[in-house]
Amino acid sequence: MEFDQLRYFLQVAERGNFTRAAEDLLVSQSALSRSILKLEEELGQPVFERRTRSVSLTDAGILLQARAQQVLSILEDAKAEITDDGRSGRIRIGAIPTIAPYFLPEVLRHFSAEFPKATIVVQENTTDNLLQACAQGEIDLAILALPIPAKYLEVEELFEEELFLVLPQMHPLAQKKRISLADIERYPFVLLNEAHCLSGNIDAFCRQRSIQPVTVERTSQLAMVQELVSLSHGISMIPEMARRIDQSDRRVYRSLAGRKPTRTVVAAWNPYRFQSRLIKAFRHRLHRSRG
Repeated sequence: MEFDQLRYFLQVAERGNFTRAAEDLLVSQSALSRSILKLEEELGQPVFERRTRSVSLTDAGILLQARAQQVLSILEDAKAEITDDGRSGRIRIGAIPTIAPYFLPEVLRHFSAEFPKATIVVQENTTDNLLQACAQGEIDLAILALPIPAKYLEVEELFEEELFLVLPQMHPLAQKKRISLADIERYPFVLLNEAHCLSGNIDAFCRQRSIQPVTVERTSQLAMVQELVSLSHGISMIPEMARRIDQSDRRVYRSLAGRKPTRTVVAAWNPYRFQSRLIKAFRHRLHRSRG
């Protein structure tokens, strides 16, 4: 059994399709199929149930998937530990969409200046997908917002930031000096879809104060939330890091009176995977940078 066979097997298992897996691996579909067939011959049983356009794991395939992930993780960690010089290497970073474009660019600029031989690979995705990628060793570090449902990951708090009320420029509340949560209760909200934890942060804050915001529209990008607010589709709450770089004069931001809505930004990683000196240096840089 060869390492490439295991790598090919895992890619087919993830994609559920030989054609897409071959494209990802940059190999021909025939070469990929031969590799899997050789693996099945060695095991004496199939690892995939083949259908016309997709494949699924057999019981043997499910067992092999867990073991193959462990084997390749150990191999990757061994290589990383042997070659760890603290200055060069690759770091795979994941971040949720409401953090990645607002917080990471400055962090990456400073880190690249300090460690020019390092290669940083960034993946932007939702919380659930990043937690899975972190657990499986596909990324080294995830930058997320609490709450984090996965208890098997190490979580380190980076900072807390305020969520600001964002209004159309000519909104009736825009001229009000003090805006309370009760003031905004009757206005419709524009929020991110439910896959994004920011909407959960906003909903939880409102529910704790016995207020249920009426959501009229949902979108997948924070920039679109801001644009819809500008077009008077509703109001919303935006993280401080996004507000800071917003240069538009078509919307205004206000801090709510009383207890402020906030979110806590954290770094998470798999404690069972090797953490190189370069990764630790990157975590240190995250602490020195604030959203």
